[in-house]
Amino acid sequence: MSSDKATTAASVQPGNEPPGRWRIPSWVWQYGVRGLVSGGALACASLVVAVLGTVAAPLPDRGLASPSPVAMAAPAALPDVPEPDAAPVAPSAPSTSGGPARTVTIPVQIPAQATPPGGPQLAYAAWAARLSRVTGISVRALEAYANAHAVLAASHPNCHLTWVTLAGIAAVESQHGTIGGRTLLPDGRPSSPIIGVPLDGANGNRAIAATDGGLLTGDKVWEHAVGPFQFIPSAWAVWRADAHGDGKTDPQNIDNAALAAAKYLCADNRNLANGEDWLRAILSYNNSLDYAKSVYGFAQVYARNARGIT
Repeated sequence: MSSDKATTAASVQPGNEPPGRWRIPSWVWQYGVRGLVSGGALACASLVVAVLGTVAAPLPDRGLASPSPVAMAAPAALPDVPEPDAAPVAPSAPSTSGGPARTVTIPVQIPAQATPPGGPQLAYAAWAARLSRVTGISVRALEAYANAHAVLAASHPNCHLTWVTLAGIAAVESQHGTIGGRTLLPDGRPSSPIIGVPLDGANGNRAIAATDGGLLTGDKVWEHAVGPFQFIPSAWAVWRADAHGDGKTDPQNIDNAALAAAKYLCADNRNLANGEDWLRAILSYNNSLDYAKSVYGFAQVYARNARGIT
């Protein structure tokens, strides 16, 4: 698809759900455009950002045809958002005294490869429950975004990636793992796999031959974008992440996918607190201005709604 059209990554294969493209709700455009053009949201109106060709990292894209340079004024930094706090209850063996399980407090900036006891689902449950009420995002998805935020805050503190950017991407890509009537299961996987259309050169997509023998997509001929963050298998091979410390890197799992997306966005020493770098990061994920505006719109709404929540 050409770069002047939004790519809806989670278009799914026939048989998985009803045909047709998921359309971005009108309220997203309203808030997104308002956020980009009002209240000082344009940090540099004359800034021209050359994209895609200037980004060295491999793309988790949907097979965009011949990308062309685009220009867009860099948006202002997103509003400050609540830092995810982690305070899980660590699983323990039954006690003869019948006492309660021990509570373990984990600092937000955990080591880059550390896995909180119980994983993101336990570590960020309380924080996610508070934020879910004001953002409309499921608790399970927010736990994944919080974990990725915290890991990158420790491993790449100069990147300044926040959970709202990840949430904005996931909203556009897969409605937080719920596109097509799916639900996000407790294990972080959608109720049925999210697999995009074949990248076979049709409908403006690039033709990309399968790189994993169909292991992730079920298609031995063509690549497809997969999972809540819509990685193609060749990009997943580079950026895959294990958010649980169990040795598994499944792109259908939202914890793994969010962490991989976070690593990708922070590549090349980007500082996402800077409007130019934020825009470069998003456009490297999908070379479309409409896509960037949609992600920004979602992220800004989430950030504003989350203000004051602690």
